[in-house]
Amino acid sequence: MYFVNKLHSFYSKNYIFEIINNKYILIGTPKIICLFLLLFFFSCKRNDSNVYEKQVTILLNKSYLDNLEKSKKEKYLDSITDLLKSKKNDSIVRNLYLKIATEYYYINNLKKSLSVSIKALQLSKQTNDSIRMAKALYYIGDSYRNSKKDSAYFYYLQAEKLYYKIHDYDHVGRMLFNKAYILFYEGNYIECEIEISKALQYLKLSTNYQLTYSCNTLMGNCLEKLIDYDGALKYHKNALDELKKMKISDNESNNYYLISMINICNLYDLKGDFSKSIKELKGLLSEELKTKSPMLYANVLSNLAFSKMKKKDYKNVGLMFFESLRITKNIGKESDILYKKIHIGEYLLTQKDTLGSIQFLKEANQLATKINNGNEILTSLKLLSRVDKKNSLSYVNRYIEVSDSINAIQKNAHNKYARIEYETSKIEDENKVLTKNNLYILIISFGLILLLVIIIVVKYIKYKNKELQFLKKQQKANEEIYQLLTEQHEKINVAKEIEKAKIAKELHDGIMNKIYGVRMNLGFFNSKIDEEIIAKRKNYIFELQNIENEIRTISHDLSRSSFFEGNNFNTLLSSLIENQKNINSTQFIYANDKTIEWATIPNIYKINLYRIIQEAILNINKYANAKDCSIKIQKKNINILKLSISDNGGGFDIKNKKIGIGLSNMKERVDSLEGQFSIESKIGEGTKIVVMLDYILSKKRYSKNFD
Repeated sequence: MYFVNKLHSFYSKNYIFEIINNKYILIGTPKIICLFLLLFFFSCKRNDSNVYEKQVTILLNKSYLDNLEKSKKEKYLDSITDLLKSKKNDSIVRNLYLKIATEYYYINNLKKSLSVSIKALQLSKQTNDSIRMAKALYYIGDSYRNSKKDSAYFYYLQAEKLYYKIHDYDHVGRMLFNKAYILFYEGNYIECEIEISKALQYLKLSTNYQLTYSCNTLMGNCLEKLIDYDGALKYHKNALDELKKMKISDNESNNYYLISMINICNLYDLKGDFSKSIKELKGLLSEELKTKSPMLYANVLSNLAFSKMKKKDYKNVGLMFFESLRITKNIGKESDILYKKIHIGEYLLTQKDTLGSIQFLKEANQLATKINNGNEILTSLKLLSRVDKKNSLSYVNRYIEVSDSINAIQKNAHNKYARIEYETSKIEDENKVLTKNNLYILIISFGLILLLVIIIVVKYIKYKNKELQFLKKQQKANEEIYQLLTEQHEKINVAKEIEKAKIAKELHDGIMNKIYGVRMNLGFFNSKIDEEIIAKRKNYIFELQNIENEIRTISHDLSRSSFFEGNNFNTLLSSLIENQKNINSTQFIYANDKTIEWATIPNIYKINLYRIIQEAILNINKYANAKDCSIKIQKKNINILKLSISDNGGGFDIKNKKIGIGLSNMKERVDSLEGQFSIESKIGEGTKIVVMLDYILSKKRYSKNFD
């Protein structure tokens, strides 16, 4: 029952089916062709595999939505649409918009379906999402199909081109089918045949058998309009072959079969083979069909009566026509009521019931005028001109007027769709030219930028090479200066040591011996008992002893090695820091880096490090009021020494406080050695002094000595 219920739902709501049914009558057959009932149902249904994603979101639970009443379903969809407005534009949101558009379409709210589809198209364009752009264009075309055929055609055309670009040939075929459907509706059968031929070409390898069934059925009806009955019959039989491949329920398959057989029987009638048509139609009638699908039963019954009438077999024809009309009136479909009344009017004319025929034909004409069915207006006027001799001329004039109007409309429609194709093609060609020009501009711009970058890089490389050559020369000169300074320094040290040893020897061996001799002599003469002389001599002896001690001290100092040589530098620093214990309450801690070989470090660095530490300790004792102070000397690299002096005293504001003489002296000492000097201090957070020294000698480093 699902197929029948859905069929009737769309059958009763869509004016488009009425118009197309009327078109069948225009070519001279009064039979009701069920093609477009199927086609319209098929296009409205939208294959779930193409429209709905397999993963259904919680917001759009399909089973829940299907159980809602139309009004509640619409409100529910409205609330979801409002919610999506605040969401980020991603694939999930775009999919939801498209699903909502589909649900609005199912409840025949084409206005909201159109609005949501346009929103989905805008979001898809922002992210260049071709798949969803094509689907949104397709849905917009569906929304316009009943109200603005030219707009629907335009959007189907745009969707077709996008589907072609992404190689989705099933959907290319569907869009061609939709375009052909509109062209058929407008009476442009030649263009319709071309479009449906293209669709079938794209669908040759498709497994979408429902779509290929519909394309073959539409082609059959199009060829019927072009009076190629044999060709039409071939395509309707092709449709039946596709039906065998479709995996659908028996009831749904039976409805497809009935539609195809009605169309085939209509062709038999057009070819004059009424007996064959009657035989096939009789086989379709059953009580089961009457119960399950009364509309299809009424159509089969009416067509059977028509075939019998054309064969001049009038037995039960009247009863069949009136029974068909009764069923159709109960359903309430005005377009089918119109056909039945025209058939009855024609039948009554064969039975010489002129008044009854005129009455039914007038009612049919009024109904055709009411629903604006131009083809059936012509059919009823043509029959009335034959039956109502009194008003025949009036009917003929009106027939000509309506016919001219329809022809003009169809001609304009043909030109209109040709213009849509042409203008779209023209715009695409212009876009291609613009794209090509833009591509050339882009390539030229890229080339110029690349050339500019190459020039800049080449110049930069040349500059860096010159700089490197200069640095190499400078390094070589520095190495030569370093070598000369080292040699000179060694010579000076050797000379100093020689002089110191010489002086020490002279003092010790010469002066000391002489003074010692004098002291001994004085001691000898002191044996005299003259008390005054003895007293004087004692004073001289005591004075000479002082001189001796002093000279001995000088001699020892001169003969001793340099104050800072060797590994005793750590001992000196430790002694310096140890002596602070009794001076102030600050606890000084010295961290010794045992990896430093002080013997290899020039004296000038040790002297300045010693003085910097000495100055820092003095400042801490005078100003810092610190509890603890840490002093570290570390070896950071092969030739890098790092001195850190940190205290937890009161600190000071570096920006606002003027640096004193002590800190200035420290900085000058570091600068003289081309080192780095930094101070970190905040009020209440202590002070940290960091000194970095590279003890590779240079001429500049020996230009100053603050020791």
